[in-house]
Amino acid sequence: MKQFLNVILAAGVLLGLFACTDETIGVSITDSVSSVIEDSSFVITGHSVRNDRVQMRTSTKMLGALQADGYGSLIAEAVTSWMPAISIDTAGVKADMIDSCRLKLRIPSRNGFTGDSLAPMRLNVYRLNKTLPSPIYSDFDPTDYYDPDELLASESYSPKSGWIEVATSYVTGTAQYDTVRVISVPMPVELGRELFNAYKSDPLLFSSPKRFADVFPGIYITNSYGSGHVVNIKSTELDVYYKQRVQLTDSTDTISTKGQSYLASTPEIISDNIIRYDIDDAITSMVNQGQALIVAPAGYEVEVRFPIQEIIDKYQANIGNNQSVINNLTLELPVSIPETEYNIQPPTYLLMVKTSKKDNFINGDSLANNKDSFYAIYDPIDKEYEFTGLRNYALNIINNQGGIATEDDLRFTITPVDVTNYTYQQSYYYGTTSTVTKISPMVSRPAIVRLLLDKARIKMTYSKQIVD
Repeated sequence: MKQFLNVILAAGVLLGLFACTDETIGVSITDSVSSVIEDSSFVITGHSVRNDRVQMRTSTKMLGALQADGYGSLIAEAVTSWMPAISIDTAGVKADMIDSCRLKLRIPSRNGFTGDSLAPMRLNVYRLNKTLPSPIYSDFDPTDYYDPDELLASESYSPKSGWIEVATSYVTGTAQYDTVRVISVPMPVELGRELFNAYKSDPLLFSSPKRFADVFPGIYITNSYGSGHVVNIKSTELDVYYKQRVQLTDSTDTISTKGQSYLASTPEIISDNIIRYDIDDAITSMVNQGQALIVAPAGYEVEVRFPIQEIIDKYQANIGNNQSVINNLTLELPVSIPETEYNIQPPTYLLMVKTSKKDNFINGDSLANNKDSFYAIYDPIDKEYEFTGLRNYALNIINNQGGIATEDDLRFTITPVDVTNYTYQQSYYYGTTSTVTKISPMVSRPAIVRLLLDKARIKMTYSKQIVD
């Protein structure tokens, strides 16, 4: 019996010699020397590329006009279709009991604008006369989609106008109580009554954005007067206010005043920021000098050549026939902030995606997969972006391509994006968890940054076990 157990034990040890979790890592009972190696000798190169046409895949909108030295001239307008309310309150209500309706534009009270907060400006709202195309891009021409003689509403505004509302948002998984400022635009009461009658006649017209577009295709919001700032509109809705007859008892009733959001702009519907950006001479000069600039929205992005073949070749030459495992591969990207009027800041997020896959990534509403797409958050203290998770990118080439990278594997585009997070309560003890649900082209605010590619640090860390 004892001899039998010894045989089983010996067999288990032999099997352990061939166990592996990565490329060649294993367990050995022979004499060995283990070491952890970090290599940061690699160089990344790149250049600025004009990006004046981006696809919009977000409900965030910009509005206004801005001229900033060192940045350029930016005009931002918006078109949007609508997500209708599934149900409209009709009990005890008639169309003539609707007395007003308002378009509400909500902007963050902090970092909700760029420019002069006191600059007086005026916006116009027009009704669209046909359904918006899909996909839709920042160079969209609304000329054939509205009648300039049919103005729905006009209102003066600034980042300091409107009233304050308390809102809850989440940043990196933590609840933050923030405030938004509401720009309220009076809309024709006839519009509210029209929507009420449409719902009464056929509630199914409000069952989906596509059906509702036959009733009300959407609106076009443009800046009609002034220059000095652009605002970041987080949400857009149309609220209708009405009187309602409420039965108190069998013999008595009363009239109460109520309000309901009939329409809202959400990520699921078609909306677009119309961006017109004229480049400042200072930016043109920096680009001509070979500097790698990111300018948003619809400005510049950077194409880079990532030295993955050199990284793999050096790694494989160093490990030889020894057992090894790649622990990590990261890109630390230092930046500088060009001097601009209004102190325009870097994008909060950058996406690095294989150039050949960029359009599919944006069009497909994708998320970073750490194989051919990655995103990084700006660190204002160290003034850098760090792309982590490139390990799988390297392993895919080593394990599935025999360690030979194609030209497609080397070429990446770094572009500014907005990242949407969904935050939920994991448990009482573990708090909240944040998950990325959307990555889309950046249209939340103007942004500019210079990537210091000559100071970038590509760091590969791996463990090597030399077996005697």
